[in-house]
Amino acid sequence: MRCRGTSRHRLSENSVTLVQALLALTAGGLIGLVLGLVGGGGSILAVPLLVYAVGVGSTHAAIGTASVAVAANALAGLAGHARAGRVKWRCAFVFAFAGVIGAAIGAEVGKSVDGQRLLLLFGLLMIGVGLSMLHKPRGVAAPDVRLTRESAAFLLPRLVPAGLGVGATAGFFGIGGGFLIVPALIAATAMPLVSAVGTSLVVVAALGLTTATSYALSGYVDWPMVAILIAGGMIGAAAGIALGNRLAARKGLLERLFAVVVIVVGIYVMMRGI
Repeated sequence: MRCRGTSRHRLSENSVTLVQALLALTAGGLIGLVLGLVGGGGSILAVPLLVYAVGVGSTHAAIGTASVAVAANALAGLAGHARAGRVKWRCAFVFAFAGVIGAAIGAEVGKSVDGQRLLLLFGLLMIGVGLSMLHKPRGVAAPDVRLTRESAAFLLPRLVPAGLGVGATAGFFGIGGGFLIVPALIAATAMPLVSAVGTSLVVVAALGLTTATSYALSGYVDWPMVAILIAGGMIGAAAGIALGNRLAARKGLLERLFAVVVIVVGIYVMMRGI
């Protein structure tokens, strides 16, 4: 699916149709539902949904639009985790700073890649992500880990490269990258999963805003679509959290089922890209 637009790659002036608005609301609701149920990974579905379900005519426009919605959803979810004390702020800021640099570079490279090839690569990423989600992180958690003068010599050489790599990937594909950030934070710091999830939202928001800014400056953000996606996401997230509380005992099964869905969608996207 090739990108369309002027020499500045601007989006067309066509307004969102009623059918597209309903589809976008449903897509946002589905993304929010997944986020509420399994705590992450919903953004990986945003681009395929916008391209194949909503009918956004440009892969780059889908990436730019999705990145804005992802950043907004991350900021909304961050408040609750911060109040619960689940955010390792110093680790988050270092990871985010390195990630923003990587995301800015990744976004510029991504915009130069043909839309069909970008979909092919995105499909391969989805398959890899789905396979990684089937494996739980291992190792002993360090709930009291903090970035201090004493621990900086150990943590910084781990946090900075991880942030750069994850940021570049997130910027290139226009994704929040929570499914990449969480395991990267755990690997770099050994913080427990609950802290990694809360801390990751700081990074997701920073990377999403960086990617969104880059794509918006090139005219690749459909703002009416963004508003609809966010509205649908809020509804879906509320439903997902409520359903997730009822199915808490089966969360592992839900995560595995979602991983399988991501792999299947990734195969479909890859084949369409070919």
